[in-house]
Amino acid sequence: MSWDPYAVLGVSKSASDKEIKTAYRKLAKELHPDVRPNDKASETKFKRMSAAFSLLSDPNKRALYDRGEIDADGNEKAPQFRSGGFGGGRGGPHGFQGHPGAEGFGGFHGAGGARGGPDVFEDLFGGMFGQGGRARGGAGAGFAPQKGADVRYKLDVDFLDAVNGARKRVSMADGRSLSVNIPAGVETGQVLRLKGQGEPGPGGMNPGDALVEINVGSHPVYERTGNNVRMDLNISIVEAVEGGRVKVPTPSGEVSLNIAAGANSGNVLRLKGKGVQNKTKPGDLLVRLLVTLPEKPDSDLINFLKTWRGRDKNIRD
Repeated sequence: MSWDPYAVLGVSKSASDKEIKTAYRKLAKELHPDVRPNDKASETKFKRMSAAFSLLSDPNKRALYDRGEIDADGNEKAPQFRSGGFGGGRGGPHGFQGHPGAEGFGGFHGAGGARGGPDVFEDLFGGMFGQGGRARGGAGAGFAPQKGADVRYKLDVDFLDAVNGARKRVSMADGRSLSVNIPAGVETGQVLRLKGQGEPGPGGMNPGDALVEINVGSHPVYERTGNNVRMDLNISIVEAVEGGRVKVPTPSGEVSLNIAAGANSGNVLRLKGKGVQNKTKPGDLLVRLLVTLPEKPDSDLINFLKTWRGRDKNIRD
């Protein structure tokens, strides 16, 4: 029996994407198995609601459904069924003329027993019937395989996990918990597909997939540009003037960085392979140096500058 995804979410057919998403989130908060554990009725409603959102949040699927080309489960409708029945024919409950003694599907003869010839079956069943109305290739041959509805989730991922890669656990709608591989380099908005982890398929067909949309968090030290990661590093006047080696906290662990004598604020040093740990081409860590004065005035430094011979040199020339 067909069902109405709009009615399940409690929205009209003219509802905007935002209205559909709002309705889905409201119902998800009320019906999620984590909120109502061991409540089979709520679990069933949650699954149906998730399937409705999966269909209506996909512009292409929604358009196909609105035009009557697929049903609420995402199954394609045969053209003859899209307008509410076969029609146009004579001699039987569905407009076909039966042929006494014909063998095959429903008592119709595939080679001429149905008026209009075998093309009627070719159009309706995608060529599964040959001469004599017998199915080719066994049971179900010629039907496009159907699967259950996809289910969508959102997953917050830590910045460093997105840079280095990680495994995270996702709570599924049916109460299961799955371990999901987070590849290094994943970005906000990217969708990971978990094959076969969606809604069960109709009539025992293959289940749909779980689509996990990623949201990568920010970091107080690092920023990312493609596969490269950027950071600022405060250095003292002594380190800037004399140079030296300093410890740098990279996304994959602390390393030692060599600073050349005479370094200036704004100089950028590159640590190869210390950015996004992409297996094909790891990114780099770009370290911008910031020469930092003491927080409180230092009398020795002030007195030194008063007698420094280079104090009046105009560095902006």
